[in-house]
Amino acid sequence: MPKTESNPIDLGTKAADFLLPDAQGVLHKLADLDVKAALLVAFISNRCPFVVLIRGAFADFARDYADKGLQVVAINANNHEAHPEETLARIGEQAEEFGYTFPYLKDASQQTAKAYGAACTPDFFLFGADRRLAYHGQFDDARPGNGRPVTGVDLRAAVDTVLKGEAPAAEQVPSIGCNIKWSAGNEPVWFSKAA
Repeated sequence: MPKTESNPIDLGTKAADFLLPDAQGVLHKLADLDVKAALLVAFISNRCPFVVLIRGAFADFARDYADKGLQVVAINANNHEAHPEETLARIGEQAEEFGYTFPYLKDASQQTAKAYGAACTPDFFLFGADRRLAYHGQFDDARPGNGRPVTGVDLRAAVDTVLKGEAPAAEQVPSIGCNIKWSAGNEPVWFSKAA
């Protein structure tokens, strides 16, 4: 399986706007998500083994923080023509199967993934109340086959810090996952075909 590390993104970067659908046809935009003190934008997929490993714990994480001031939104930017398991309908099925209590959206144009600098799945972007990037790192150190427990300890610690109005540590371990499956000719400058 390909391993791709998340791009280095400057902390303090402003959250990019978007207008994306969920499987029920409801369009979501960044401004709709301004009701809570912190925002997590997570680029995930239905097929990547790195996401498959954590998706149950990620759903639990979102439920745990729903009443603590964190808004979660997940985005699937994978090319659904080459990978039919990544269609909008399948996104809806995944959200229902794993009890996602947050919007799970489709970025069919892949423009939102490019705007955020997303490189892999999972790729986590945590923004504070000012919607500036506070954390861009891993969920935890569990990886397919490494036997480490899936706890979300790194992301949980970052969220706890942001919800207290503080800044997480500047040294953050990048997320690792499958590369985003870009449509042919739509690859961003940071994408390596070797990934």
